[in-house]
Amino acid sequence: AMRLQAPQFQALFTPGLRSVAELFKKKNYELRIAGGAVRDLLSGVTPQDIDFATTATPAEMKEMFTAAGVRLINNKGEKHGTITARLHEQNFEITTLRIDVVTDGRHAEVEFTTDWHKDAERRDLTVNSMFLGLDGTLYDFFNGYEDLKSKKIRFVGKAAERIQEDYLRILRYFRFYGRIAEKPGDHEPNTLQAIKENAKGLAGISGERIWVELKKILLGSHVNHLVQLMYELDIAQYVGLPLDGNLEEFARVTKNIQNLSPKPMTVLTSLFKGKDDVTNLDLRLKISKEEKNLGLFLVKHRQELTKAQGPEPLRPYQDFLMDSREAQTNSKIFELLKYQGEEQLLKEMQEWTVPSFPVSGHDLRKMGVSSGKEIGTALQQLRDEWKKSGYHMDKEELLSCLKKL
Repeated sequence: AMRLQAPQFQALFTPGLRSVAELFKKKNYELRIAGGAVRDLLSGVTPQDIDFATTATPAEMKEMFTAAGVRLINNKGEKHGTITARLHEQNFEITTLRIDVVTDGRHAEVEFTTDWHKDAERRDLTVNSMFLGLDGTLYDFFNGYEDLKSKKIRFVGKAAERIQEDYLRILRYFRFYGRIAEKPGDHEPNTLQAIKENAKGLAGISGERIWVELKKILLGSHVNHLVQLMYELDIAQYVGLPLDGNLEEFARVTKNIQNLSPKPMTVLTSLFKGKDDVTNLDLRLKISKEEKNLGLFLVKHRQELTKAQGPEPLRPYQDFLMDSREAQTNSKIFELLKYQGEEQLLKEMQEWTVPSFPVSGHDLRKMGVSSGKEIGTALQQLRDEWKKSGYHMDKEELLSCLKKL
């Protein structure tokens, strides 16, 4: 059997984990790291969060932790078999091994087991179905490690059965494909067939859950390939994407944007032909207000708001920003520049600080302009002159300009 000794693995052994391990050992309950954290460790990545699995039931864990004076954090996981213990300023989420008894495509009723193989069997993908003992021993019932090394994404057992237990797994398949697979198009035909046959199950999955997965797909690799595939396999319509998405524009923009760390919405908007597509996405997925506004902004301005010919290519963007009365216009303009693939202009725009208009109403009063209406008009005229000068004119120049006016 393989034993993992990687530094990322050694680093997990905080005082908290050592104490937890000791408690389980004393009671002869088995405790292993499960799922995504194992996949990350085997890839040489430090896992963001770590799930543990155990043969102890929730009741046994509660009794053991309470007797040891360990604080339990009350969260809703208990009916699924998850107990969260807090030791040394660190939370440990530990779940009893389980079997799905009934599934409805969204949630499962579970019963507890002490059989590691049975628990691995109900996980979605082979690369997510492994366990790691605290001594570094790998427990891998479905060749997950081989698949990880050869960058293959496969469902555990029969694809259709796994998908029917939770239709969101269709999107998880895409997400991990974009994270792990080396090249586009490397799918098993029967997996794609199973996805196509079960696509409409996604109609019953909540928009919030879909949006979490979709955003990760949009920021992963092979995004153009994966979204094209969503259309080919008839998934798009069930996850809020337009029926006639603009796939040519999507292909172009995903190429533009590769190294510019766009927001997910910036990538997605390239599929949209108009603002209705943004509205429909929002109805289905309940995206945030900020995401919706960004989508609407890009759809509206992606064609007209482009760089100027000549020595000042940034001027149109700067003018737009200076005239805008809305919050967060600058971050929307950054996303527009990414969308347009303008890497150099994006750098310059990010370094540009918005100058502040040097003249105030107070200055005009000192010059003898007294009525509020006249002050308003004069300020607007001076603003226009200032804008024409590329925001370079200072107070003196502007005020002498006023005398001419």
